Amino acid sequence: MDVEESPWADTKQPPAPLDEEASATTAKSTPATTPSTSQAAAPSPSPRPSRGPRRLVAQPTRLEAVEDPLGPLGTDPSGGDGGSPDDDGAPPPVPPQKEQVVIRTTMSPSQGQQQQQQQPRRPPADPHHIEDDDGAEGQRGPRPPPPVEAARPSGVRSNTQPSVSVEQAAKPTFHISVGDPVKIGDLTSSHIVYSVRTRTTSKAYKQPEFEVKRRYRDFLWLYNTLHSNNPGFVVPPPPEKQAVGRFDSNFVESRRAALEKMLSKIAAHPTLQHDADLKLFLESDSFNVDIKHKERRDPLPTESKGVLGSLGITVGGGSKFVEQDDWFHDRKVYLDALENQLKGLLRAMDAMVGQRKMMAEAAGDFSASLHALSTVELSPSLSGPLDALSDLQLTIRDVYDRQAQQDMLTFGIIIEEYIRLIGSVKQAFTQRQKGFHAWHQAESELQKKKSTQDKLLRQGKSQQDRLNQMGAEVGEAERKVHQARLLFEDMGRSMRAELDRFEKEKVEDFKSGVETFLESAVEAQKELIEKWETFLMQLDAEDDESAFYKPPVYQPDQTKVPGNTAVDKARARLHEDSD
Repeated sequence: MDVEESPWADTKQPPAPLDEEASATTAKSTPATTPSTSQAAAPSPSPRPSRGPRRLVAQPTRLEAVEDPLGPLGTDPSGGDGGSPDDDGAPPPVPPQKEQVVIRTTMSPSQGQQQQQQQPRRPPADPHHIEDDDGAEGQRGPRPPPPVEAARPSGVRSNTQPSVSVEQAAKPTFHISVGDPVKIGDLTSSHIVYSVRTRTTSKAYKQPEFEVKRRYRDFLWLYNTLHSNNPGFVVPPPPEKQAVGRFDSNFVESRRAALEKMLSKIAAHPTLQHDADLKLFLESDSFNVDIKHKERRDPLPTESKGVLGSLGITVGGGSKFVEQDDWFHDRKVYLDALENQLKGLLRAMDAMVGQRKMMAEAAGDFSASLHALSTVELSPSLSGPLDALSDLQLTIRDVYDRQAQQDMLTFGIIIEEYIRLIGSVKQAFTQRQKGFHAWHQAESELQKKKSTQDKLLRQGKSQQDRLNQMGAEVGEAERKVHQARLLFEDMGRSMRAELDRFEKEKVEDFKSGVETFLESAVEAQKELIEKWETFLMQLDAEDDESAFYKPPVYQPDQTKVPGNTAVDKARARLHEDSD
C-alpha cells in the first residue's frame, strides 16, 4: 500500500483494493516480519513527522487475514498441508519462535550441553538481539552464567549449626588449675602454697600460659576485693578456714579442689573475668608487693562502706529493712530453705562417709583375724583359703577408703560450694539493703539542705554568700541522691541476672555431681564383685575330692629340709606370737 493511500492520509482518498493473491501473500509474509524490522524498512517520503508513526503502525493491522483457511502461520489448522505454495514455488515461511531466555536451572553441565546442541540455531531478527548460544565465536554480548548443578547429598554429615554463639566465641577462655600443694615455713608460720597455672586466649594478659604461687590468704583477698568492686554480683567464695587438721592430706586435697573450682567460676563469669584485680592475682609474680602498693594508692573500702563509701555516702545502721519487691522476698525465702536443706544433706553425706570409713576399718580388722587363724590351722587346704580371704579383705578395705574419699571430692564438695555460694548471695542482698538505706539517707540529707536553703531565701539578700554555698551543697546532695538511686537500681538488675545464672549453674553442677557419684559407686561395686568372683574361681580350681581335713603324712625315709613343712611354719608362727 502506498503511503499516500493510507486512510489516515491528508488526501482522504479511499484505499486501493487489493487482489486476493496479493492479500494472501501479504498475510503469509506478515508474521515472519518483526515489528522492529517493519518500522525500519518503511519509507517516509513526505515530511510529516507528526503523522508518520501513526501511518507506519497501521499497515500490519489492516492487512491481517482473519478468515484465511490456512491460518496465520500458513498451515492447515486440522493438521494437513492446507494448500499449495505460492506461484513462485517458495516454501511457506518459518513460523516465529520465542526468544531464548537464560534461566538458571539445576541440570548438570552434560544435560545443558545436550539441550543446547538440540536447539536449532537461527540468525537474530534484529541487529540488537543477543544470541544466547555461548558456543558461537565472534558474538558480542555478555556470557550467560553456566547452569547450576543440583546439590548432591554428601556421605559425611556436617553440623551446620555453630557449636557456640558468636558472643561466646568472642569471649576469652580460661583454663585454670590449682595444684602442687607444698608446706613451707616453720612451726609458727607454716602454710600451704599452691601453684596456679593459667591458659587463656585473652589479649589483656602478657602471655597465653603462665604460673604463679599463691597461698590461702591470697584467695581470700581476691574474694573480698571482687565483692567490693562489683556490688550486686555473686562472687564464688573460697573454702572456709580450719584450724585443726589443716595439713591433713585429705583436707589439703579438698581445699585445693575447692580453690580451683572458685577460680574457674570467677574466670567464666562475663563480668568478673574482666576485673583488674583478677588479672593481678593470676599474673603478678610479685603479688604481695603489688597489693601493698595498690592498697596505699587506692585503699580497699571496708565492708560497712563498700562502693557507697567511695561515692561519699555514709552508710549507717538504719532502720530494719522491709523488702518492697515480691520477687526478692520470694528469693530470700527460697535461699533460706535451700541452705537448710543443703546443710542437712551435707550432714547425711558426712555420716555416710564416716560409715564407709568404719567399714574399711572393720574390713582391716577382719583381715587381721583371718590371717591369724590361717597361721594356726594345720590343714593346708583350709589355711590357704583363709589366708587368701585375708588378703581379699585388705583389698575391700582399700576400696571403701577410696570410695569414701571420692564421694567427698565429687558430691560433697559441690554441696559445700553451694552452701558458701548462698552465703555470697546473701552478702549481695546485704549490699542491696545498704544501698537502699544509703539512697534514703541521701534523700533525707537533701531535704535538710533544701529546708536550710529555703530559710536563707526567706532572709533575703543579706545571706547571699551563705545562699550561694548552700545552693552548691544542694546540687551536690542531689547528685549523691541520683547516684545512690542508680546504684540501687543497678544492683537490683544485676542480682536478678545473677540469681538466674545461679539457678542454671546449680542444676548443671548437681546433675554432674550426682552422675559422678553414681558412677564411682557402680565402679566400686564392680571392683568388689570382680574380686569376689576371682576368689571363688580360685577355690573352685582346687581339688575338692579330698577330705576337708587331711592330716600331714610324714615319711621318715624322705629327705626334707628342717623347718620347711607347713607344721614347722605354723609352730614357728605360734612361737613368734607367744614371744
